[in-house]
Amino acid sequence: MAEEFIPLRILLLEDNQALRERFARIMDQWSGACLVASCATLQQALEVLQTTSVDLLIADLDLPDGHGAQAIRRLRELHTEAEAMVITALADENSVLDAIEAGAAGYLLKDAESFELIEAIEELRAGRSPISTAIARVLVRRMSKAAPEGQAPRLTPREVEILQGIAKGFTYAELGEWLGISHQTVPVHIKNIYRKLSANNRSEAVYEAQRWGLLRS
Repeated sequence: MAEEFIPLRILLLEDNQALRERFARIMDQWSGACLVASCATLQQALEVLQTTSVDLLIADLDLPDGHGAQAIRRLRELHTEAEAMVITALADENSVLDAIEAGAAGYLLKDAESFELIEAIEELRAGRSPISTAIARVLVRRMSKAAPEGQAPRLTPREVEILQGIAKGFTYAELGEWLGISHQTVPVHIKNIYRKLSANNRSEAVYEAQRWGLLRS
């Protein structure tokens, strides 16, 4: 018997009404998603997170009553398996790093077309981290700065291999096939990597590994 397909339960947080309605239409027209709520303020989103099951939070950062990173942190606390993706006009280093440190696994700028948005969500669901080119440049500039002080985290050779695969965008299944290990074992290694790097998601783990010089070019 075929496995039942369950649409992705999405919470949208965007204060601009025109953009919020545009993104909501895209979600409504896509069979892969179910828009559980469309919020204009941080407070509204926090209330939804408290009472509603969510698989993905799509959030702006610059909100009239706070910062989108606050919603991302709350998502991580209440729905540990959920993902967060930022769609914003902010591309400065502080905004990017704040969002990633809060737990965002994707970061798009608001010039994304509708098909790019759907592709980004599907990439996220497949275990990848969709990031706009301009945002990737911000991260590259950040990583090119001096390495942090102190002793680098100690990763096993297997953990380094898995990090390499994560950086290439491999899914858990692809990592297992690539390394010849059970796909059930991959999440165990990834959990250990996150703990050692003090990371909350894939993009943050790769970012921290690059800062410490743990990944080969």
